[in-house]
Amino acid sequence: MQIDYAHLAALAAILRTGSFDAAAQDLGVTQSAISQRLKALEERIGMPLVLRGSPCVGTETGRRLAAHLDQVGLLEGALARDLAALSPRSARLRIAVTADSLATFFLKAVAQVPDLLVDLVVDDQDFSADWLRRGEVVAAVTAHEAPIAGCDSLPLGAMRYIASASPAFVKQHFANGVTPEAISKAPVLIFSSKDRLQHQWVQQTLGVTPTPPSHHLPSAPGFVDASLLGLGWGMNPEPLVRPHLNSGALVPLQPGTPFDTPLFWQSSRLLAPALAPLSKALQQIARQHLN
Repeated sequence: MQIDYAHLAALAAILRTGSFDAAAQDLGVTQSAISQRLKALEERIGMPLVLRGSPCVGTETGRRLAAHLDQVGLLEGALARDLAALSPRSARLRIAVTADSLATFFLKAVAQVPDLLVDLVVDDQDFSADWLRRGEVVAAVTAHEAPIAGCDSLPLGAMRYIASASPAFVKQHFANGVTPEAISKAPVLIFSSKDRLQHQWVQQTLGVTPTPPSHHLPSAPGFVDASLLGLGWGMNPEPLVRPHLNSGALVPLQPGTPFDTPLFWQSSRLLAPALAPLSKALQQIARQHLN
């Protein structure tokens, strides 16, 4: 299928900025031109690509087409680096990452590849691979080891989590130890409805599956802050809470019971040469932060 890349660029700009007006400013054209290009592309594809609103969002097909443009940009960027006759241009990668990898090691790897731009999608480690399956990203940090169709899977190491809370919280809620009864009543911190780490640790450690009262906090640093403030206990990434554990500001609920989650870097095999600098940097940096 022959697609006009100016039309694709208009679609991608709308989805990236959330509006036709902002997309026009981003591309340096009129809003009318953006509307005309999108209309032509939708007629060419034969279906709607953008759901109008505040912000505008893409349909499944629209998001897939926008991801295709990012992949083309990435390949062109790699080609520009290889052929001195071409002017180098920055490529934008849409990548699915976990909140904890973002807060601990991922950005340090990105910083080692300065000619790349990233558009990050944050999702749970058990679900980030779904973005790859749908073709909406070119790579993902995921707990899914088996390669997605058309992708390579590289081990990064295991993110170690420590079930931890403030000393005052432990004294209040676990004065008689971390028992099934106590764990069912103590407030727990949960990242989102997809987050099962706390439940998995309780099942592994105590052999029960309680439903305690919970705070939902979709932020890795916020998780740590809430633990320090005594709002609840949670599975905190060991790299983030190591200083607090060393100082005694946080304590393990049950010493000697870490929970390790293996992480993998899955990336498009087609784009492997262009992704190689980031893949290499990611493996190097991950070794410093993961077990």
